[in-house]
Amino acid sequence: MDPVLLDRPSALPATVGAALVAAISAGALLVASPALAQPAATSMAAVGAKIQPHRAIYTMSLGSARNGSKVSDVRGRMMFEWADACDGWTTEQRFQLRFVYSEGDDMAMNTNYTTWEAKDGLRYRFNVRKLVNGELDEEVRGEANLKPDGAGTAQFTKPEPQEMDLPAGTMFPTAHTLAIIDHAQRNDPFFTRTIFDGSDAEGPTEVSTVVGKPGAPRESAKDPLLKVAKSWPVRMAFFPLQSEAAQPEYEMSLRLLENGIAESMQIDYGDFTVKAVLDKIEALPKSGC
Repeated sequence: MDPVLLDRPSALPATVGAALVAAISAGALLVASPALAQPAATSMAAVGAKIQPHRAIYTMSLGSARNGSKVSDVRGRMMFEWADACDGWTTEQRFQLRFVYSEGDDMAMNTNYTTWEAKDGLRYRFNVRKLVNGELDEEVRGEANLKPDGAGTAQFTKPEPQEMDLPAGTMFPTAHTLAIIDHAQRNDPFFTRTIFDGSDAEGPTEVSTVVGKPGAPRESAKDPLLKVAKSWPVRMAFFPLQSEAAQPEYEMSLRLLENGIAESMQIDYGDFTVKAVLDKIEALPKSGC
């Protein structure tokens, strides 16, 4: 699988988001479910009130490579920032990654992905800029709006003007991260939703999520931001929206804290995996609104 998928922001929860980016004993399951209305505003507000805005730095490296993989090494760093903008959440993800191939070639990838998402989960703006070996590879920009049932439209201004419909039940990345925490707190471990993140012009992705049993507080954690009451192993499988394939495009595992911080992440592309280890965490102020 082309490693350019690695910088698809949906692969990083808004902790995540979405979402790069702890494995769970259960495999990724595609749980069939009808289109659902957006989560209750009161539920999302309660989860959002516990979110700690933060800036995190992760070291990224090759986790494993299966026989025949074209990728022999991955190295780099990711900065992820989740900020409280009063009426919305802003996220910024910056990747600096180098892929080394078994044939001896390598590729440098630099990505900057910024979003704003209304706290009611119904409005969204996105801006993505990707460089490969120092040259502009892709630029995506636009906004999207949803109705209370999750149906809506996305309007792109780059790479070219276009509008696409979003099906009922669609969620944006930060709302999806809050929904994961909400499901975890309610001991409701399986759910599937359609996610639109604006990372490219291909449209929404179906994400099947499995949440494991909560872990005990880590009293040994060096930073107080990591000493929270609960954390969960989460595994997500990403499928093209209209695909009937049994296997996902890729899968992602992470340890998600109840304050929204992702302590560790791993992305599985089938023939190789990439892991992200938290190096530094910094609290950002809450809006006070």
